Amino acid sequence: MHIPFADSERSTVGIEWELALVDADSGDLRQVAETVLDAVRPAGGGEHPHIRQELLLNTVEVVSGICKTVGEAGNDLKASIEEIRAVTDPLRVELMCAGTHPFARWTQQKVTDKERYATLIDRTQWWGRQMLIYGVHVHVGIEDRDKVLPISRAMLTYFGHFQSLSASSPFWGGKETGYASNRALMFQQLPTAGLPFQFEQWEQLEAYAEDMMHTGVIDVFDEIRWDLRPSPKFGTLEVRICDGSPTLSEVLSLAALTHCLVEHFSSEIDAGRELPTIPTWFAQENKWRAARYGMDAILILNKAGDEDTIVNEVPRLIKMLEPVAERLGCTEELAGLQDIVNIGASYQRQREVAADNGGELDSVVQSLVKEMREGHPLLRKV
Repeated sequence: MHIPFADSERSTVGIEWELALVDADSGDLRQVAETVLDAVRPAGGGEHPHIRQELLLNTVEVVSGICKTVGEAGNDLKASIEEIRAVTDPLRVELMCAGTHPFARWTQQKVTDKERYATLIDRTQWWGRQMLIYGVHVHVGIEDRDKVLPISRAMLTYFGHFQSLSASSPFWGGKETGYASNRALMFQQLPTAGLPFQFEQWEQLEAYAEDMMHTGVIDVFDEIRWDLRPSPKFGTLEVRICDGSPTLSEVLSLAALTHCLVEHFSSEIDAGRELPTIPTWFAQENKWRAARYGMDAILILNKAGDEDTIVNEVPRLIKMLEPVAERLGCTEELAGLQDIVNIGASYQRQREVAADNGGELDSVVQSLVKEMREGHPLLRKV
């Protein structure tokens, strides 16, 4: 099986951000995605180029164009959100994002009436119906197909960093889960989801996809839902690790980290240097640690088994990537990673709001809605 990898300009960037539609009064989810999508549909018909349908009717996705900088992608997202709010504000519907909704019940959510979604739910049953989750995906253009898999393997060494910094799903169905990211471990229950295989040759990926299609596991390549995957039709590497982020500033900081790391590893290949890798068992453990402990996780950094915390890692990462960030025009956004460390990741902020309000999760939704409006995290108590 031949999987062509589309021509893509090096280190272009695109962002996909899944947003929940919540009732302005109750904070519960509203099934109004079709109303929103119909209202923003172009005059000539067809799909809006930057506002898209998702699995559930409580969700819309905003996507940027193919951009040179993270800031440019952020402007695309901001414009789409303003367009959506022109429809949702009169309906008393707010936009919200986190890895999960704090108290909504998955049993009450409606699936979009589309064949591919019906097929997914029919196959995955109980686990598929529970996918009341939200994420952020970042695409980075790679100009040479032979670079894709080496860069993907190197990115796995930073899996825990992305998961910890973005963790935003401590609550599920009104309960405290004890996890910083409950979404991470839920999503991997789907077939073909979770950590990617660490293929070394493109032909191995093609053989895998052929086997999956031959045995009926997937019908198209996009049904491979790994946390980190090549996107052949776009000519990109797609990083799908992150929980949904409540604010644009956090989305852009995580996108800047993605953008810079991919370009950094691409430059290392150009210089003839070997890229870092991590054994599968360490990658799996890092995913669990980051999902469970978030910013308190002790991450395994390399194949030698050296460990450290994300709090210590972020300043080192920013310093290492500063020259790359300057080239890519995202110095400010990359520096925002330190703000996440200082202010606290979303799961920490949500837990603090809940504790301040006697465990009431309505207040958590209100804080997430306010953060989305403000575009940056609300300060935690010192």
